[in-house]
Amino acid sequence: MFTGIIAAVGKVNAVEPSGGDLRLKVDAGSLDLSDVKLGDSIATNGVCLTVVEIHGSQLSFDVSRESLDRTSLGQAKPGSSVNLEKAMAVGDRLGGHIVSGHVDGLGKVTLLEPSARSVKFRFEVPAELERYIAEKGSICIDGTSLTVNQVGPGWFEVNIIPHTMEWTIISDYQTGTVVNLEVDLIARYLERLLPGQTDHGISRDTLAKHGFI
Repeated sequence: MFTGIIAAVGKVNAVEPSGGDLRLKVDAGSLDLSDVKLGDSIATNGVCLTVVEIHGSQLSFDVSRESLDRTSLGQAKPGSSVNLEKAMAVGDRLGGHIVSGHVDGLGKVTLLEPSARSVKFRFEVPAELERYIAEKGSICIDGTSLTVNQVGPGWFEVNIIPHTMEWTIISDYQTGTVVNLEVDLIARYLERLLPGQTDHGISRDTLAKHGFI
């Protein structure tokens, strides 16, 4: 599990095809590796990956076909910047929200504009994920825990403060940038636990019927 608070920005050193999937080699930059060992989990642009090799500051990961099909890691190239976060330890502060590192789908930047000292970003979202994204709820974008400011048909917006722009890869985003999205786990499990759900998801009437509102 992760918190969505990015610990460092790394750089992709190599992307090596291997038996139909990839070996990804990443320079971890300023990430503290003193307690990292083989088999540990590192969120890389929001994707939970297992460390299979450590050479100095370089971490190697095997990226499965499933991860390549569902995330943006298949587009990674040498020199690409990636958000990095070590798995949360018991007793750590949960500064963001509970993040699993399991990407639900891909979004795309459709608008960015200054908003005082922040930058407002609008993201296109897949239709099947819309119902899990709520105004003032949490969303994980490339591993970064963010608050949803507004939602609309097929899109949502977030405001990025200067600190987040400086310490994550969001400063590299442009119109058309593809990002990894993980929706709030609570929304996922709430829908699964309620009986009699259909493809239309949770309605206000259903929540009222089962005592949630």
